[in-house]
Amino acid sequence: MSAILSARLRSPRLFIRLYSQQQQQQQTAERTFDKILVANRGEIACRVMRTARRMGIRTVAVYSDADADSVFVRQADEAVHVGAAPSTQSYLNMDAILDAIRKTGAQAVHPGYGFLSENAQFVKQLEAAGVAFIGPRENALAAMGDKIQSKIIAREAGVNTIPGFNGVVRDAAHAVEIAEDIGYPVMLKASAGGGGKGMRVAHTADEVRESFVLASDEAASSFGDRRLLVEKFIEEPRHIEIQVLADGQGNVLWLPERECSIQRRNQKVIEEAPSTHLDPETRRRMGEQAVALARSVNYNSAGTVEFLVDKHRNFYFLEMNTRLQVEHPITELVTGLDLVEEMIRSAAGLPLTTTRQSDVRMDGWAIEARVYAEDPDKFLPSIGTLSRYQEPAGPHVRCDSGVTEGSEISVYYDPMISKLSAHGPTRSSAIGALSRALDRYLITGVTHNIPLLRDVVSSAAFGEGRTSTSFLAEHYPHGFKGHRLNEHT
Repeated sequence: MSAILSARLRSPRLFIRLYSQQQQQQQTAERTFDKILVANRGEIACRVMRTARRMGIRTVAVYSDADADSVFVRQADEAVHVGAAPSTQSYLNMDAILDAIRKTGAQAVHPGYGFLSENAQFVKQLEAAGVAFIGPRENALAAMGDKIQSKIIAREAGVNTIPGFNGVVRDAAHAVEIAEDIGYPVMLKASAGGGGKGMRVAHTADEVRESFVLASDEAASSFGDRRLLVEKFIEEPRHIEIQVLADGQGNVLWLPERECSIQRRNQKVIEEAPSTHLDPETRRRMGEQAVALARSVNYNSAGTVEFLVDKHRNFYFLEMNTRLQVEHPITELVTGLDLVEEMIRSAAGLPLTTTRQSDVRMDGWAIEARVYAEDPDKFLPSIGTLSRYQEPAGPHVRCDSGVTEGSEISVYYDPMISKLSAHGPTRSSAIGALSRALDRYLITGVTHNIPLLRDVVSSAAFGEGRTSTSFLAEHYPHGFKGHRLNEHT
């Protein structure tokens, strides 16, 4: 019998003292960082700070002119102004952020998602300055950041890949030649891209030529890189991704999948974990291939391997996102793990809190809806002040946001207001919890997409799990015109 257990039986006061000493020793042995800088804004900055605070780590915010009065700035222990409102002059300004690190003495940087989160040059500069990057190493980030190179690496690691051309497409004529060899329809997509930008589907040679010009121009303006790849377009696909966690001690785990099929303009709107489409065997195979890919590039930290899955459960590698995903809360809800904590531990050279695959649990079902300040018909951003704002609350509801009443939705940044998630023992209970939460969400001052979200989650197709990446286009071919009431709503 341990000394602590024995003390618990003999003397509650002695038990408390010994237990406190053990906790202090464990915290000392597993010390991470004293101070981290969060190189991001909005809800993800608030999210990272929440875990840092729980771990006893002080935080530094960086902010632009537009964000001077934002919630995340107030929540940080310190805040440093890094530039004007445009992200190129602030959140993408590496020199200003490196200067903020030097001024505050931050030992590590968490990049959130977007901005500099997948910028290998930024990681390289941090390493040169002796500052830890709370994310993967520079070599892994660079390898997975190039869509052409990552596909080659995935194939060599034994990961299923979509038939396509493994190289740079020279011009439109070359793209047509590749398309006719693969077979239509095909997808043209930016090599250096993500987030749905620089992507076009083509069904004929003429469409390939037109799409090549449009996609390469968009890729150049969004990523500064005109290179495209061409691959087979999977019809009626589901977008299903596997979360991986890795530390620097050889531990690599895969977590239950997230389905992100409901999208608008190739950007996710509703996500859920797990997927209605996968069986245990397919889930295991996808997880093992995701781990194999992570190991092939000596990956550490959190990352996500995205797949397209057809109606027969054939799955194909899409890309690897070398950062924390927007939709990570639903994985946390079904596994009980804190992904930000795991990232911080990995960056500090500590093992994951769970190191055995058999210990990863999948508890119930979770669904996330992204609440945007936008017209749900045309998906155009709505800019303005949140004149009234009240988030839903409850034991099965989680709302990740970075706003409050009076906050500004700025023209300079993504118009996402929050991520509203619900968890339940079954999918139907999670849908019910999310539906009720959406009904209780109060937002005025800007147009928002809650009516669309509510319509989707109350639809028969969603309830039956009949989703695909074309869900919104198929169910709202002329745009969303308003929530349709029925006997249940």
